[in-house]
Amino acid sequence: MMGRQNKEIPVYVFMGFLESGKTTFAKETLMDRGFTGGAKTLLLVCEDGEEEYDLEALRKANIYTEFIEEDQLTTDHLLDLQDKYEPEQVMIEYNGMWKLDKIFEIRVPKGWTVVQVISFVNAETYDVYSQNMKATMVEQFNSADMVIFNRCDENSKIPEWRRSIKAVNRRAQIIFEMKDGSIAPETNEPEDLPYDVTADVIELPDDDFGIWYVDASDMKERYDGKKIHFKAMVFRPKQYGSNAFVPGRFAMTCCVEDIQFVGFKCYYQGARNLVDRQWVDVTAKIGYEYYPDFDGEGPVLTAEKVTLTSAPEEEVVYFS
Repeated sequence: MMGRQNKEIPVYVFMGFLESGKTTFAKETLMDRGFTGGAKTLLLVCEDGEEEYDLEALRKANIYTEFIEEDQLTTDHLLDLQDKYEPEQVMIEYNGMWKLDKIFEIRVPKGWTVVQVISFVNAETYDVYSQNMKATMVEQFNSADMVIFNRCDENSKIPEWRRSIKAVNRRAQIIFEMKDGSIAPETNEPEDLPYDVTADVIELPDDDFGIWYVDASDMKERYDGKKIHFKAMVFRPKQYGSNAFVPGRFAMTCCVEDIQFVGFKCYYQGARNLVDRQWVDVTAKIGYEYYPDFDGEGPVLTAEKVTLTSAPEEEVVYFS
């Protein structure tokens, strides 16, 4: 058994609220032998509803199911399950109402390695959950490798929803599934933006800084080499020296406690004359260079003109 424990055991986590579609996805995935490869699989279900799984059919596919309560999600219990089943892989259908700290901070059996986290969203109830439980949803999205919106239709606010996810998790892959099961076509189109990206100089309205911040991070081909004009607050990180600063805005991704300053590095020879929290009017050219925070290329600005100005009516911006 020790040899088995030292082997890496991939763990897949499915998150979401009730009726989000994660159980259906898990069943379809588990019963597809192309995914499990017949490997011995432990399925941990953290939701009520044992009748939703055909336990006998799962066992025939070498998949063994355990239903656990929140107080059972402990290191000792997981070690007991490891000893009982000696799985080659683990799939966890996680309860969307439980704190994520429990699954990501717990000491799991040796070899267990989370390789993918998928968050499921019911498009029909997303806006309601977002309004009433936004902090919990943001916590889920921030941990996800993939976010799947299901039950979308022609009225779904796909561009807005896509930006709201990218605002908290740039690396997440986002999929929109229609009610008939088909995948929605690419929806990140210039026409969905509240400003004109085809203009010689993009005029960025004060309220739309957050939308531009997300879109420019994600769509290099749309902005590389373009000029933009906007209002922003000055931030001068010490590591940027005297010829660069960050013109940015305070943005709210979730709640008042979750406000953060966002912006891109801007090369400007007069940066040494700027003071933190001044408001400036910026005209700059957009380029791209490596950012450690992006794990790849991200936007960088080269200022053509920077002048002092007054604060906008609303100092905090949003991503939708």
